[in-house]
Amino acid sequence: MLNDRIAELTAYPFTRLHALLAGLTPPAGTAVLNMALGEPQHAAPPVLAETLARHADGWTAYPPLAGTEAWKAAACGWLRRRYGAGGRLIDPDAGILPLSGTREGLFLTALLTVPQGRNGGTVAQPAVLIPNPFYATYEGAAVMAGAEPVFLDATAATGFLPDLDALEAAQARDGLLDRTALAYLCSPANPQGAIASRAYLARLIGLARRHGFVLAVDECYAEIYDAAPPPGALEAAAAIDGGALDNLLVFHSLSKRSSAAGLRSGFVAGDARLIAASRRLRGYAAAGMPLPVQAASAALWDDDAHAVDNRARYRAKIDAAEGVLAGRFGFTRPAGSFFLWLDVGDGEAAARRLWVEAGVRVLPGAYLAHAYPDGTNPGRRFVRVALVHEPARIAAALAHLSGLEAPAAHLAAATVGG
Repeated sequence: MLNDRIAELTAYPFTRLHALLAGLTPPAGTAVLNMALGEPQHAAPPVLAETLARHADGWTAYPPLAGTEAWKAAACGWLRRRYGAGGRLIDPDAGILPLSGTREGLFLTALLTVPQGRNGGTVAQPAVLIPNPFYATYEGAAVMAGAEPVFLDATAATGFLPDLDALEAAQARDGLLDRTALAYLCSPANPQGAIASRAYLARLIGLARRHGFVLAVDECYAEIYDAAPPPGALEAAAAIDGGALDNLLVFHSLSKRSSAAGLRSGFVAGDARLIAASRRLRGYAAAGMPLPVQAASAALWDDDAHAVDNRARYRAKIDAAEGVLAGRFGFTRPAGSFFLWLDVGDGEAAARRLWVEAGVRVLPGAYLAHAYPDGTNPGRRFVRVALVHEPARIAAALAHLSGLEAPAAHLAAATVGG
């Protein structure tokens, strides 16, 4: 029999999008453009393929779960360059592990941290805090670990980050934080691009330590930003409690930084006690990163120049989008990441129209957010648009959005026939 928890999971966003567009076809001869998926389209740096080829003899060996010395040196070296004193907190031998993509690490962290019950079993079901909208893996991890997913709205009213005042009010009201086992935070946020300040991160770390839960900070878009580099949780930790890493894990990836999504390479770093437990769990549940992939990953972490170029190219894409959408659909330049979070009135209706009228695929915001029992959903009015294609193609595609006959306020009433 299937685990009953699987039935509790909301359908994956792209499964829902496929169902929404089923039976609809763009006009004949239309060059379709997928702006729903955050899949980098830039060519990966040449050093990736060159290093894989140079280390091809490593495919026959079982790799070390903890990473090679070269990989650890490169990943920790990047953390030190990127986060200064915060990066120096990481012990290469005890504070970091390679991941075959951060999704697996984010998921397994819930299995690692969610107990059968908090406070000696006196609480029936632990909680996992999830920003709303959110990356679907957070919800899947919470449910499969047997926790209650508790969704924290991250809307324009709260700067597109969970409201920590409201969180502390919930603690005072019903003890939410005392039954919390794990909290996820994404900064820069997917899909809104909001960046948590050092003060915000420090406050959240403090809550995690006072109430005994683990804070997992997903920083996979840390190298894709518009102006200032986003501060990281390691930087915040370096400035409090003597630079302790207790209760903190951070996650990084080469998928966006190095346009290497297919390499499936990232890492988790932080609290040495949690890293040791994660290493033990991974011995049962995950494969080690292959040696050629570790070598290629080390080469990429060692090279900052390609990340600088990558970032500049994404800024050009944002420029192209701003040229078309400035002043419309709530457009703002994302402080981080490469997504637009656009208020179109009804995300599903807009996604159908864009597909059937222009062959442009975008993701309804409702598919990235949790709907409450009263039917409200903080993502319902929005679409997420991935700025991963060349600027000219982005501008042309967004012109279709800008030029929809129905204004944003009326998109909810629009229908599209098969």
